[in-house]
Amino acid sequence: MILVGELSLWVALLMAAWAATVSFAGGQLRRGDLIESGERAMYATLAMVVLASLGLWTALLTHDFSIKYVASFTSANLPKVYTITAFWGGQSGSLLFWALILSIYSAITLYTNRTSNRELMPYVSGTLALILFFFLATICLGSNPFERLDWIPIDGRGLNPQLQNPGMAIHPPNLYLGYVGTSIPFAFAIAALLTRRLDAEWLAAVRRWALLAWFFNTVGIVLGMWWAYVELGWGGYWAWDPVENASLLPWLVNTAFLHSIMVQEKRGMLRKWNVTLVVSAFLLAIFGTFITRSGVISSVHSFAQSPVGKWFAGFLILAIVVTAYLVSTRLNDLRSHAELESMVSREAAFLYNNLVLVGIAFSVLWGTLFPIISEAVRGNKITVGPPFFNTVNIPLGLLLIGAGLLLVRRSSRYVGALGTVLFMLPKTLTGVAALGAGAAILVGWAWKIYDPEAFLNFVRLFPDEYMNLLANWWSAAIALLR
Repeated sequence: MILVGELSLWVALLMAAWAATVSFAGGQLRRGDLIESGERAMYATLAMVVLASLGLWTALLTHDFSIKYVASFTSANLPKVYTITAFWGGQSGSLLFWALILSIYSAITLYTNRTSNRELMPYVSGTLALILFFFLATICLGSNPFERLDWIPIDGRGLNPQLQNPGMAIHPPNLYLGYVGTSIPFAFAIAALLTRRLDAEWLAAVRRWALLAWFFNTVGIVLGMWWAYVELGWGGYWAWDPVENASLLPWLVNTAFLHSIMVQEKRGMLRKWNVTLVVSAFLLAIFGTFITRSGVISSVHSFAQSPVGKWFAGFLILAIVVTAYLVSTRLNDLRSHAELESMVSREAAFLYNNLVLVGIAFSVLWGTLFPIISEAVRGNKITVGPPFFNTVNIPLGLLLIGAGLLLVRRSSRYVGALGTVLFMLPKTLTGVAALGAGAAILVGWAWKIYDPEAFLNFVRLFPDEYMNLLANWWSAAIALLR
């Protein structure tokens, strides 16, 4: 079974390459036989990836220490539950797990759309096949889980003690289900851009997938917070660790998309915005995978530095270039059918909500990348800690919470007018308080920065004293809230 699993990986790689080629060719030439061949190749790829996964699980459960991955992450006395979860405990196994989920998602997508969205499906299938091809190529050529040792050890090294936790069985799978789930909306967005069918049809096809990805990402983040709390030294529920941040980024963008998609479906607005959010969610998921596997940023969650990081960096850059080109050349097709009528309308409220969410995502991305940027520019790595993230995101979060509470609407069919007022009063007061607190912090922060003398000091000291300044601002913000 182990030998079959290793061989299946290479067959899956060839099947994914064939699926991508004939799917795009079938879409361009409008040949149904090629389109059908591409879809069948995707099903065959799923079968091969399943066989490869079963082969690795067989090696783990039979303690075949001749395989480097098994010897590195299991031992003879390791409990069976952790022997099973060791499948995603290391880099090569987790990549295979990603490919397994993606192949399952892809097969479900093709099957559920076998009679609908037929103009989009060749390009959806081709895009998913290309993503799957990249992961399979990375596994086969850069991080093969079936790599064998020159000598067979008596016992393996076992699993990291911090990974021997029930969270290991539930946190990574949920996070992967969320990460990989962004691939399906991304594939539909690429298909819509290529075919220029940018109406609400493609949105209807991806809404459930976006919601599914958001749900699993949410569950994965919450479980990760709990796991971090029970493991000493991981910084509590949330420590703004780079890999933690990487999991938050696609969640924020997906949350914004799930709000703005309603505006496009009802009013035909925010079309450019929605396409950008869909592709950004996927790109940020790939970015999170790159952060975890490249070793460019120190994290308790990341794998050791390996050449695989360069593969992901190249794929990420290529994906950004292609999507940016497609969006920029389809701007006329993405024009909205309606305009924003009022700055205090319901549509405007959704837009403000989106801007705050994207603002938080940008601040988290900037803080996560700043050590890399500082090292590239100045030659020394400057770490950005919790004070920066708290200073920037707490006031934005308060504004978001306050606005959300104030925008809650209840129907008077279910409760009387007085009951509605009494029910909404606590939420209204809380919303006003949150908006006021967030605005007060932002005003105080802006005044501190834009005061001429303080601003000159800020520029002169940046970035060596940046964290100290932010710590002072944060102390002032806490004082305002007390």
